[in-house]
Amino acid sequence: MDAFYASVEQRDNPELRGRPLAVGGSRERGVVAAASYEARRFGVHSAMPSVTAKRQCPDLIFVKPRFDVYKEVSLQIRAIFAEYTPLIEPLSLDEAYLDVTENLKGIEYATQVAKEIRSRIWQETHLTASAGISVNKFLSKMASDQKKPNGQFVITPEMAPVFVEGLRVGKFHGIGTKTEEKMNRLGIFTGLDLKERSIKFLQYHFGKAGTHYYWISRGVDERPVQPDRIRKSIGAENTFSRDLSGLEEIKLALVPIVEKVWSYCERTGIRGRTITLKVKYQDFQQITRSRSFQEDIVDRCGIARIGEDLLEGLFPLPKAVRLIGVSLSGLNTETDDTNKDGDPQLSLGL
Repeated sequence: MDAFYASVEQRDNPELRGRPLAVGGSRERGVVAAASYEARRFGVHSAMPSVTAKRQCPDLIFVKPRFDVYKEVSLQIRAIFAEYTPLIEPLSLDEAYLDVTENLKGIEYATQVAKEIRSRIWQETHLTASAGISVNKFLSKMASDQKKPNGQFVITPEMAPVFVEGLRVGKFHGIGTKTEEKMNRLGIFTGLDLKERSIKFLQYHFGKAGTHYYWISRGVDERPVQPDRIRKSIGAENTFSRDLSGLEEIKLALVPIVEKVWSYCERTGIRGRTITLKVKYQDFQQITRSRSFQEDIVDRCGIARIGEDLLEGLFPLPKAVRLIGVSLSGLNTETDDTNKDGDPQLSLGL
């Protein structure tokens, strides 16, 4: 979907159409969850601090997110997908992989399937979608960014080598800023540079991910579309209105975060064996601390106690804290029939 959250807000409020819009918190310590294309022209993007976004775009309008609405629209779109194929792997509320090799409509070409789906989405939701079409997940993801908004792009097997070789490694799906920086230090700037490194070299520097990088630099991705992709973790976090430094005040701030995680556990029947505490300091440096157990953590008090223990282990703090989060992983997801769709992490900080 194109600028999904922002586009939903512009659809539902005509006064916002054509104007630079950010979904998220407008207060000093807020964060942009999504930006309209009008705002993106000013360099505004998701995860940007609201203060920075406002500085770059003085006319920026902030809108409080409505995740219940976004989820409802996402289900509408997913229902359209299901008319064409049962092989749907959602990545988030606004993105999914579809395997249409053998589609339910008997349409010969994937390009035509994509065109029909995009047309149906517009007719039923008045929102635009873009599509990437290729022979595997990595290439189709790369293709999906080429004709945004409201377009589609095909990477054929013949095109793949040249296309991948010319990409900056930071554009590769799954390679984040830190990995890109590490690759750059190793003299790897493009897909061609990556392709020229041996698999042993990449495994040495990047571990298991090195094998994946080796193959995608050649346009090879054997991962199937997984319609029953199981949630690996659940979590919640909060960005504070001011930086915190005292143990007791941060413990107090943990309470609603733990409560939100436990509420999800209660609602779905999910339990897990690993608790992870996430801390982001005032300078945006981020650390995590985890503790795992052989048995599931079965109550809210257990999550709270472990979270507090992990927090106490960080004291004395080197600097004040702007955000904390708690997540639960090692889930008993075989009991989870309610949420295999990769919804985003719960948030208290928008």
